[in-house]
Parts: sequence; structure tokens; C-alpha cells
Amino acid sequence: MRRMVNLCEDTNLQTLLRMEDLFMKKKVLSLVLASAMVVSLAACGDSSNDAPANDAPAAAPAETQAAPETQAPAETAAPETQAPADTAVADGKIALVTDVGTIDDESFNQATWEGVVQFGDANGIEYTYYQPTEDSTEERINQIDLAVAEGATVVVLPGYLFGETLSEVQATYPDVNFIAVDVSEGDMTAPIESNAYACTFSEEQAGYLAGYAAVKDGYTKLGFLGGMAVPAVIRYGYGYVQGIDAAAQELGVDVEVKYTYGGQFYGDANITAKMESWYSEGTEIVFACGGGIYTSALEAALNYDGMIIGVDVDQRSVGEGNAYNPVLTSAMKGLTATVVDKLEGCFAGNWDSFGGQVENLGLADGDYLGLPTDGDSWAFETFTQDEYAELLAGIKDGSIAISNDTETQPEVSEGVTVSYID
Repeated sequence: MRRMVNLCEDTNLQTLLRMEDLFMKKKVLSLVLASAMVVSLAACGDSSNDAPANDAPAAAPAETQAAPETQAPAETAAPETQAPADTAVADGKIALVTDVGTIDDESFNQATWEGVVQFGDANGIEYTYYQPTEDSTEERINQIDLAVAEGATVVVLPGYLFGETLSEVQATYPDVNFIAVDVSEGDMTAPIESNAYACTFSEEQAGYLAGYAAVKDGYTKLGFLGGMAVPAVIRYGYGYVQGIDAAAQELGVDVEVKYTYGGQFYGDANITAKMESWYSEGTEIVFACGGGIYTSALEAALNYDGMIIGVDVDQRSVGEGNAYNPVLTSAMKGLTATVVDKLEGCFAGNWDSFGGQVENLGLADGDYLGLPTDGDSWAFETFTQDEYAELLAGIKDGSIAISNDTETQPEVSEGVTVSYID
């Protein structure tokens, strides 16, 4: 049976005492973990919500799952790492530390947490998550300190904000393995070490798919609402513009695009007002790209019978319960599948095959990006799944070239107008 451990219920005194003991725990932690590995074959073998982050609860670990009965791993979109049976490990504890979001944000944090849950449930591994009380490297490190003190042997870190954090904790805890999703070498302040793994995605490919599909489905007045203008968001946006341009050329139609960044990863009244002005002026669909910022686009779309495109995960569900579902599709990246894949390799004793690396994952590497195709998630009226499969194949084999340049705005053909709005 699962046992839920919620540090929110600890008294303030207990929390303070724990923090006072933390220094001593750090000193002995390596010896403790090394002993545990000898005795039990420890894990890893060889080694954008509606509110800002400071509204998050003060609690650190919010949920712990006790190890359930082992069952067959669920299928994932990314390539699976398989190991011989005699190298498999059924011990250890996984912790996820959120960035500025929560594990139910319908976006990045939720998708990575679902990977932890999927792997833990399927393999009988204990897991929990920790939520920083503020948006700072110091507080993210505090939560990792607590996670390790509570027995975490593998720590999952979602989002580029963990670049500086990973640079420090990988050296502090050499016997802990760190899996950082959407963290690049440019986000880090030190070279990656052998006990850490980081990856980014070719978001321009997912953005291209969404833009191309929307125009092929008949949309000619489109918008892009980004969160903060960080590389991942820019790649989504510039890929979106390139996909729009390609489809417009094929169809011989004129297309208008409005493009802006909200400067944050959550929606608010000002962003909603801007989106309402777009829809009232004729914009038909907006790609809302940046955590919880989609809430503003969604609200505005419903007021003007407009549509939106989700990001990172299949966000079709956020449009349910209305007179119509305004979510046409979502530009997804394989967050859940990637976490499952790396946890499988880690607990199977294959960490050395990817530890110490920073990878960029694109369609040529596996099904790491795409549009949702199952059931009601495929809401296109004229764009077909056969056309989609052909488009995917072209990106995978390189016959469709998509620029990942984040410094220069994409060139577009005659008939396509892109208005970049501050």
C-alpha cells in the first residue's frame, strides 16, 4: 500500500531542527549511500499556473508514494533503455523538485511528474516531490538538500531554471544521480559531471508541426503568445512561423500572424485583454506557449469563439466543460517519455550510457515531439493524419529543414505577414 508523507503537517519546530541537522547529514550522506548500495544494490548502477511562484504553499515535500507492487512498465513514446535482468535494481528513492510551477499545472511540471509516477508505479520504486517556496536558486537547492536528507537517490529537475542549481548540487552530492529536463549547457555555470544528465528538445519542430497543421486546416489569421523570451519558447515560436509559411506556400494563401511575449509564465488580466483585442480584430487561433499563460488565451478565445493551440503536453482537456472546446491541438515534447526512459536506464544499471551528457532530442532521435493523435485530441477538420505522418517523416529524414536559430526572425514568403508586437 502507498503511504503519503506530507511535510506540510510537520511543525515549524521540526522543520527548523531538520535544517539544523542538514549540515551534518550532508557530511555523512555519501558514506550512508555507499553502504546502502553495497547492501541493496542501490539505484543507477555505475555511477507556465495563474499565480506567481511566491503564492505556492510553504510546504516542501507535498507527496510521497510508497513502493507499490511491481508491474510491467507502461509504453513510452521515446526509445526504451533495456538491460539484462541481472542488472535491474529495485531499490532507491526518486524525488522531483518543481520549478516555479506545480505538479498539476497542466504543463511542464505535471508532464515530468507523470513520468516519475509512471516509472515508480510500474517498478515498485518510492517517489515524492518537493515544491520550492520561492523562485530562487538558493531555495531550489534547499529543497534538493531536503530530498537527499530524506533518502532520495535520484533527483529529477524540470526546467531551465535548474541550470545554476544543477551546477552546484552535482558536486555536493556525487552519489546522487540528477536528471535535468530542458536544461542546456548554456543554462549551467559549470561543466556537467558524471552523476548528472541534462537534455533539451528541438521545440522548433513541434512549433512547425502546429503552425503547418493549423494553416492546412484553414486558419489564415494566427497568433503566437509566448511566455518569457527564453530559447525554448523562441524556438517554439519561430518554428511555428516557419510551419505557417510552408503551408501557406503550398496552399497559395495569404496569412497574417501576430507575435508577442507576455514576459511571464502565468496569465493575468492585462494579457487576457491583449488577447481579446487580437480576437476582436479577427485573429482566429493563438499558440499559447509558456506554462500557465495559456489561461489568458483560453479565456479570451472563449469570449470571441476563437481557438488556441496548447504546448508541451496535450492540453485538450483544459478546454472541456465549455460550449465548445477551443483547443485545436498541442505542440508537445516527450517530457514524460524522456523521464521514464532515463529512469529505466538509471535503475537498470545503465547510467554510464548517458550520464555526464547534455543532449538535444529531436525527431531524428525518436518520437520526442509531435501533435496528439488519439481520440478527441485530433480536432482538425481537413488536415488528415496521413498528411501528418508524411510531415513527420519529412522532418525525421531531414528533407524538411527547420531552423533552430533564436537570434534571427524567420524569413517568410510573399503573402505571409508577421507582426512582432512588444
